[in-house]
This record gives sequence, C-alpha cells and structure tokens, in this order.
Amino acid sequence: MSSPQNLKYSKDHEWLLLDGDTATVGITEFAQDELGDVVYVEVEAVGKTLSAGDSFGSIDSVKTVSTLFLPVSGTITEVNTALESDPALINTAPYGEGWIIKMKVDNPADVDGLMDAAAYDEMISA
Repeated sequence: MSSPQNLKYSKDHEWLLLDGDTATVGITEFAQDELGDVVYVEVEAVGKTLSAGDSFGSIDSVKTVSTLFLPVSGTITEVNTALESDPALINTAPYGEGWIIKMKVDNPADVDGLMDAAAYDEMISA
C-alpha cells in the first residue's frame, strides 16, 4: 500500500489536500481498510470552526465507530453529501470520491507540520 505523494497525512490517519487556503480532507486507505465496510458517516455542520486535533465527526463501520480528527485548524465549508447515500465511497475511493469535508484553513503553513507520504507509509508499516 503506497500513499499518494501529493497529500499530507495526520497521525490519526486523515489525509489533506491543500489548494490555496482550502483543504479537502478524508481518511487514508489504511484507515478504511482497518475499519472495514463503512455504513454511516456523521460530520459536524458546515460553518463550524475547529482547532487541529478536534473531532469533526465519526465513521460507523461494520467493525467499530471511529472518531474523525481535524488535521489543521479551520472552518468546515463543505461536507461530501454523496456519503449520505453511499458511505462505501470511503472504502472504494478514499482519496477521490470518498473525501469527507472541505475546509478553509486558518493558517496554510500549518499543513507543513503534517507528514508527507513517505513518513506516513513508514508510520503505518512500523
């Protein structure tokens, strides 16, 4: 399993793609594999401002319920509504159609504090 090079990663297995001051956030392929079949995704409301490390929702799978943690501080601007009718997109396309939220990042430089793909792959293989 090799993580996409263009993304940044948190220790909590979220990925982030930054475009200006807007970030798309989802969970990694490793995380969705550990969770098993995703059956429901609950996300905090659009417009909510959170700090890095705060919970922004949860994922229910056939195995467990897992909390989602924001990788950097910012305001949620969009939720992937496709997950309401098809939460399994997280399993089938974790780095594409299975994204979870978009957010306005308070400080884009904070993204530099996240892991790159090599560091994340090393963490999950340890």
